[in-house]
Amino acid sequence: MIRILELIGEYFLFLKMVFSRPEKWSIFLKKLIDEMKAMGVDSLLIIAIVSATMGSVITIQTALQIENSWVPAWTVGFTVRTSVVMELCPTIISLLLVGNLGSRITSEIGSMRVTEQIDALEVMGINPASYLVMPKIIASLIVNPLLIIISIAFALSGGYLTVWLTGVVTSYDFVDGLTSFFRIYDLYYALTKTFIFAFVISSCSSFYGYRIDGGALELGKASTNSIVVASFIILMLNLIITQIML
Repeated sequence: MIRILELIGEYFLFLKMVFSRPEKWSIFLKKLIDEMKAMGVDSLLIIAIVSATMGSVITIQTALQIENSWVPAWTVGFTVRTSVVMELCPTIISLLLVGNLGSRITSEIGSMRVTEQIDALEVMGINPASYLVMPKIIASLIVNPLLIIISIAFALSGGYLTVWLTGVVTSYDFVDGLTSFFRIYDLYYALTKTFIFAFVISSCSSFYGYRIDGGALELGKASTNSIVVASFIILMLNLIITQIML
């Protein structure tokens, strides 16, 4: 318990160092753009594949569960849209990004700590936490919600393609369900979760990479710990946010 409290204290002290004024805004903006490209473009393919597959599977499962003449056919599209927008894409894709982006951030910063590049920045009078970590966190807060919107689009498209190919319901009924009883609050709820999850992914991964003390073995342990801790926090926050907002 004491160790957990120590880690929490170290984490908030780390955030205090991170969110300080950048040394040079031009360098910060350049690093921010580079991070946005690395996080966004490099994650598109895996997100597209996972989202389309997820939308296809949930469509088939929903159609099989409600094979009843008393249930309107548009219920399939409505259920798929609600599941994808409110839970599957914001949470499942965020957990996917923990492994994809989180491990990369931890490894990148951790390798700089192991090779003493961070120590060199400190000797030069540069705040390494702000210089290295803040662009990653800001980029994540910008890119991750965009990735989730793209994920939702691919998931719904995967569902529509499945309906068109298999005929479990008609394409018209599926689209009718997608557009029925839509609330903009559902999208607001999804993006709120995504924004918070993005901060958790980037900050936890950076924290574990920044505090490495050792060599390659410790780097591997730090990468594993960052993924486990960030995933656990995301699941707990998902429960809390759902209770508060819904």
